[in-house]
Amino acid sequence: MIDVKNLFYSYENDGNYAVEDVSFKIESGEIFGFLGPSGAGKSTTQGILAGLLEHQKGEIIIDGQSRQGMPDKAFFNRIGVGFEIPNVYKKLSALDNLEFHARLYDVETEDPMKILEWVGLADSAKQKASSFSKGMKQRLGFARSLVNKPNIWFLDEPTMGLDPNTANSIKKLVRNKQTEGTTIFLTTHNMFVADELCDRIGFIVDGKIAALDTPKNLKLKYGQLSVTVEYAKDGKLQSETFGMSGDDKAKLQQFIGEHDVKTIHSGEPTLEEIFIKLTGRGLE
Repeated sequence: MIDVKNLFYSYENDGNYAVEDVSFKIESGEIFGFLGPSGAGKSTTQGILAGLLEHQKGEIIIDGQSRQGMPDKAFFNRIGVGFEIPNVYKKLSALDNLEFHARLYDVETEDPMKILEWVGLADSAKQKASSFSKGMKQRLGFARSLVNKPNIWFLDEPTMGLDPNTANSIKKLVRNKQTEGTTIFLTTHNMFVADELCDRIGFIVDGKIAALDTPKNLKLKYGQLSVTVEYAKDGKLQSETFGMSGDDKAKLQQFIGEHDVKTIHSGEPTLEEIFIKLTGRGLE
C-alpha cells in the first residue's frame, strides 16, 4: 500500500533534517505505528505522506504509483487526517463542522450524525464547538477525519487528552475501521496505544528509525522475560523477581521449593523499556 524509501525533510532546507533517510513499508489494511518522543520526526513523516508538507527528497509509492511533489485532489479524496491538535471551526456546531467538511469532497461521504454517534457527540450535535471541552474538540476533530470514508487514515496522537472510557471507544473504532480494510498510519508517544493497536511499529528518534518490527517481536528480541514470585515470610507478603535464563530458572525452582509461595506472575518488558534500551531516550 505505502512504500517509503530514503525519505529526508528539512524545514529550513539547510541540511538539518527533521527526518533523515527513513524507509518503511505499510501493507494494505495494516495499522502501522511510529513510536517516539516529542520532536522525533513522527508528525513530520506523517505530514509528508499525507501531502501536508512538501515532498523534498526520497521516494513515496502509494498503491504502486510513485508520488512527486504535492498530491492531487484525488489523493485527498481518499485519505483522512486526525490531527494531534483539533482543527475545528469553533463558531459552527459539531454537525455543521462535519457537513461543511463533507462538501469539500468529490466522493460519497459518511452520514455526519452517524459519525457523531461513533465518537459520543450525538447529543451535542447542535452545540457550537466553542462550548466544547478539550476532549470534545479532540473527538470532533477525530470525527472529521472520517467524513470521506478514507481508505488511508493518518492519526496523530488519537487518544491524547481523552478519559479512559472515551479513549477505549476511539481505539475500538480504529480497530473496526481496520477490519473494513482501512490502512492506518498512527503516530504516538504512548507505548500502551502502540502496543494495543499496531500490527507493526517503528521506533523513531532524532529523525531516524532505530528499530522496526511487531511489538511482540521487539519485546522478545530486545527484552528479557521475568517471573515475580510473591511469598509469605514472618506474616508478611514479600516478592522476588527472577529472569528466565538457564541459571535463573534453576534458582526459581529452588526458591519455590523453599518458600511459602502465594502467587507467581510472568512478565514481559514494555515497549518503553525496549525503546529506552535501544535509543537511550524516554518517550516523553
